[in-house]
Amino acid sequence: MREGIHPDYVEATVHCSCGNEFVTRSTSPTLRIELCDLCHPFYTGQQKFVDTGGRVQRFADKFGASAETVVQKEAAAKEARRVAHEESVIVARQAREIRERAEAEEAEKAAARAPKAVVEEAVADEAVVEEAPVEEAVTEDAAE
Repeated sequence: MREGIHPDYVEATVHCSCGNEFVTRSTSPTLRIELCDLCHPFYTGQQKFVDTGGRVQRFADKFGASAETVVQKEAAAKEARRVAHEESVIVARQAREIRERAEAEEAEKAAARAPKAVVEEAVADEAVVEEAPVEEAVTEDAAE
């Protein structure tokens, strides 16, 4: 090692923010720290947050209850999908009813536009057509 380029390694007194003091070795004679082995949550098992500017609270808000948040978000999304499905079913039913009413109105208008004589002929033709097969069927049964 070269001489004259390294700092002196001396005994140092360490002062923690919790009030604990202990002696160790360092290049500085005094040290001030925020956490020591007596107040650090890892060693004590107690939660003691050193919060600077609300960082811990912001972290907890963002990730703290993530499992519950995920469940709530999934439930909300499922409910939204269910509501959307119900709304689409209602809209489809209404559209079908509107279409059926429009078709019925068109049929009524077409019937109103047709001349009465043509309608009467059509009714008479239908009556003759319906009667003819019945009479033939009766005669065929009698012949057998």
